[in-house]
This record gives sequence, structure tokens and C-alpha cells, in this order.
Amino acid sequence: MRKKILAFISFSLLAVSCKQKETHENLELKNTQVISHVMTKDAQEKLTPDNVLKELIDGNKRFQNGNSTLRNHNEQARKSAMGQYPKAVILGCLDSRVPIEDIFDQGLGDIFVGRVAGNFVNEDLLGSMEFACKVAGSKLILVIGHQHCGAIKGAIDNVEIGNITAMLSKIKPAVQMSQNFSGKKTSKNEEFVKCVSKNNVSYTLKQIRKQSPILREMENKKEIKIIGAYYNLANGILEFVK
Repeated sequence: MRKKILAFISFSLLAVSCKQKETHENLELKNTQVISHVMTKDAQEKLTPDNVLKELIDGNKRFQNGNSTLRNHNEQARKSAMGQYPKAVILGCLDSRVPIEDIFDQGLGDIFVGRVAGNFVNEDLLGSMEFACKVAGSKLILVIGHQHCGAIKGAIDNVEIGNITAMLSKIKPAVQMSQNFSGKKTSKNEEFVKCVSKNNVSYTLKQIRKQSPILREMENKKEIKIIGAYYNLANGILEFVK
């Protein structure tokens, strides 16, 4: 009988504890704002390239600190279905560890994202950037490379496999740009890989300006900014690259 009484008391205490936890979680949820608005044409037009850059930097800091915005993606999807007015276009690597919207804490309809292993530009990506900025009104182009990039390592190692060979040839100029590096120039040296990654971003920025008169003119008129960054996988920190 005594065992039954003790078991009942233990069960009752557990039930109360669970109820208190559930109540606390519900209160936290009620006190947390869930964002459902999306970018509009009016909001996009009021932004400057510097405004957009600051928003991306602030979003990345929230991501680093674990304070990413709670969003109602279902509602955002419905609201953005009839039109899109992204504030920026970001060219990133194919790498699964670099989720662009997450690391800048952006929602549906906020940014255009282009991805290719090694974050280089070709005719298709340049056309996409021109559409994003000239047609759809985006105010910023950001090219982002990252730590431990497999495409960069492949270019350093002269990997030759099927279509990967031609793809990596787009990154080879960055390897050549890095020959003044003072340490070991191998893919096993992470500092050299980082050097090549940053040079690859710089080279991509030059190619955007060289190969797209439309984007070059927009930048000269200060209608857009064209910038680069290097992303640290371990801590989420960005280093800006010229």
C-alpha cells in the first residue's frame, strides 16, 4: 500500500512539473513575435545599397548569436505568391553547410540566391544578377566564399573528373593569384585554401564588373553595391573581401 501511495505522489509531482513546463513554454511562445510580412515594392524602393548591406550584417550577427528571427513561412509564401521584390542577390557556393537565407537571417522574398560550386560567375549567373538588379530592383550583389571549400581544394589539386574539370577551370585564376602565399601551397594547408578562397571572391567581383556593362554602370551610378565576403563555417563570422 505504501508503495502505491509513493508511486501516486511521484506521478502527481511529474504531472505538475510537466504542466508548469508546458505553461512556461506557451508563455514564451506568446511573448515571441513571429514575422509574417514580406518585402514590398514600396519598401524595396526606399532602401539604399548601404541599408541593405547593414540589414545583411545585422542578420548575420543574429545568426551568430542564435537569435534568428521566427518566421511564419506559410504566411510569407502566400503573401509573396503574386510578386517578389528582393533587396539583394547573393552568389554562394553549392556547399550544404552554407545556407544563405539562414546565415543572413532572411525570409521568403527577401533575397535572390544563386549557387554554384566555387561561387564563380558565368553567362547564366551574370544574366540572373542583371535580372535581379536591373529588372527586379535589388540593391546589392554579394559574392560569398567560405572556409573548407571543396571546390577550391579541387582546383588547387588539379582534380579532373567529368564536367568537374571544366567547372574547376573557372577557379584556377584564383590559384594563380595566390602564388605569392608564403606557406605550403597545398589543399591540406587551410591557410592557403583560405587565401585562394578570398582571391576567388575578388576575381569573381572583377569578372562581374568586366563582363556585365549593365551592372558596372549601375554600380558607378551608386544604384547598387557589388561586394564580397568570406564565411567561417565554425562560427558564422563574415570577413569582407575586396
